[in-house]
Amino acid sequence: MVRGAVLAVGGVLLGGGADLGAVRGALADSGPSVYSREEWGARHPRYGIKVLDSGPDHIVVHHTATANVEDYSRQRAFALSRAIQNHHMDVNGWNDTGQQITISRGGYVMEGRRGSLSAVEEGEHVVGAHVANHNDHTIGIENEGTYMSTLPPTALLTALIDTCAWLCLAYRLNPVTAIVGHRDYNSTNCPGDELYELLPKLRTDTTARVARLRRALPPTDQARQEAAEVPEENHPTFPDVPRQERTAEYYHGPALGKQDADR
Repeated sequence: MVRGAVLAVGGVLLGGGADLGAVRGALADSGPSVYSREEWGARHPRYGIKVLDSGPDHIVVHHTATANVEDYSRQRAFALSRAIQNHHMDVNGWNDTGQQITISRGGYVMEGRRGSLSAVEEGEHVVGAHVANHNDHTIGIENEGTYMSTLPPTALLTALIDTCAWLCLAYRLNPVTAIVGHRDYNSTNCPGDELYELLPKLRTDTTARVARLRRALPPTDQARQEAAEVPEENHPTFPDVPRQERTAEYYHGPALGKQDADR
């Protein structure tokens, strides 16, 4: 298990002249605790993972389209990650887990596709399979459950805020524009009506969290946090939400498109 904030300050966030020890001390307890693939028992991918030098420009919020279980334990969280990976590899025929981050209903944050944590640390991007035609510039967070008519548990939402703040700091993203739902890119109900309605509050809460974390950075590194300009083709297109969508466990809308060369 690693601390998200430590990863953030260890790579893209800081330059060579920064006092890494001081910054790690200031932020060590600020980010989410992220469980690695080794800890939850991941399988090896079928083949190599594609890693891009530049980081993502959007954070895509999903729901897993699975049961809203009442087991909030770590064991359940690890079982969820294994089940998602098995489905993505054995049923969908993908290389590995599609998303980069998974959050259980109990608030456990776990690494998804192989190399995702080290990519955040280095300011790079592991290309996943979670939002059709936009996988090369988005990082996906799968939130356990189905949220068409039910709100996520507080533990999950708290972990989601922490995770989004960590990613925004690591990749220099503006939470107001960077945090989106799957339905903002593809025609799908994901991440569910109730979770989607919470996205404005998620952006506000993440912005406040980022501001608090930035105050812990040295002044020279605070100045480096301006977000890069996003290419027009990477912006959400807000397609219509389908009136009827296929209902199946683990299915939450289009994950791969014609522009996606990798699974």
